Amino acid sequence: TLCDGAGMDFDCTVEAVEKEAVTCRVVSCHAADTEPKQSITLFMALSKGDKMEFIVQKAVELGVSRIVPYLSKNCVSRPKVERWRKIAAEAAKQCGRGRLPEVAAVVPVAQAIAQAAESETALFFYENERRTGLRDALAGGVRDTVSLMVGPEGGFDPAEAKAAVDAGLQSVSLGTRILRCETAPIAALAAVLYAGGNM
Repeated sequence: TLCDGAGMDFDCTVEAVEKEAVTCRVVSCHAADTEPKQSITLFMALSKGDKMEFIVQKAVELGVSRIVPYLSKNCVSRPKVERWRKIAAEAAKQCGRGRLPEVAAVVPVAQAIAQAAESETALFFYENERRTGLRDALAGGVRDTVSLMVGPEGGFDPAEAKAAVDAGLQSVSLGTRILRCETAPIAALAAVLYAGGNM
């Protein structure tokens, strides 16, 4: 089975194997059945060291459609977008994804907030949120387009948190414990995928 990386699988017969090429004959084609029902974009603040690589790999395995790295006030990392794109491609192949998730160029936090607000389900994970938990936010279901915005290791600046809420993102807590920046997106993605009927 071959995949075009855009959602189609091709069942093929191998006809020739050469040193640098394999010739296949397409027998049938069909939409890949490994993709989530929702299109999920992860807006992830840049993190230090190899944490971002871990986040990209695991988010792709879980089924994220797009990853948008962004710079916020408390970020101290240097972006390695091409490296992250290679990791995303490897993870997509390893877990049998029907689509190759996009790793976008790094954007400023204001631009990330504006993009995230365009989704039908737009969640902003804020460590100081005390009223609305993820379970409450997902009680009404998960829409077709989803944005998950996760902050940096130092947390969101209050002005950034206000800007996110003012733009229409729903402020959500991931529980009473403070999660590490590499744990929060994985926990959030798993919960959203489950609520959306993908697990």
